[in-house]
Amino acid sequence: MDLIKLAIADDHKIFREGLKFTLEDYTQLDLIIEATNGKDLIAQITNNKPDVILMDIKMPEMDGMQAITYIRQHFSDVKILVLSMHNEDKYILNAMRLGASGYLSKNAEPEEILEAIVNVHTKGFYFNDDLSATMAKELLGINFMHRLQEKDARLNEREIEVLKLICEEYCNTEIADKLFLSVRTVEGYRTRLFEKVGSKNIAGLVIYAVKSGIITI
Repeated sequence: MDLIKLAIADDHKIFREGLKFTLEDYTQLDLIIEATNGKDLIAQITNNKPDVILMDIKMPEMDGMQAITYIRQHFSDVKILVLSMHNEDKYILNAMRLGASGYLSKNAEPEEILEAIVNVHTKGFYFNDDLSATMAKELLGINFMHRLQEKDARLNEREIEVLKLICEEYCNTEIADKLFLSVRTVEGYRTRLFEKVGSKNIAGLVIYAVKSGIITI
């Protein structure tokens, strides 16, 4: 695996230092940015774009939710993994709806943090038990699905094939190999799926696929 360029955004220096110490033994990670809030983070990634951002929610000047919104609009290929002490459903759901690729508690074990970083980098999302439970309770609700179905997705056969493989956690390269397509073509299908379904992240694609009967869980 190529080095994963990593950014950390958290206003607590002690936590940042602890996180850096925790991750320093993982040679596949390259920490290129350390920021104290969303504004500081955005200023830095403009000229030095990471692959994955580990970001807190509660920060001064520009908080995590505001930063997620901006980054999704201006750096759509950068993956965001929220790392927060706030584990209530409302925070998790808001972050995922805005475009985060995963959500972890600050109490997570180092091995899970690494697993989450690798998964959001290679597959586009990371679900743990807490996130899956929250998604099942809320994102499968009527309001969320009504918003998705308003897009009238009307997926064609190939788009459904790609969507199924995305839901099975295959990355773009693996999907390309399975369907005998180029990686660029798969990326194009993935982009169109986001547009048709009306989702900002893969979590929304998975939920749409479940509710539409494309996959079962």
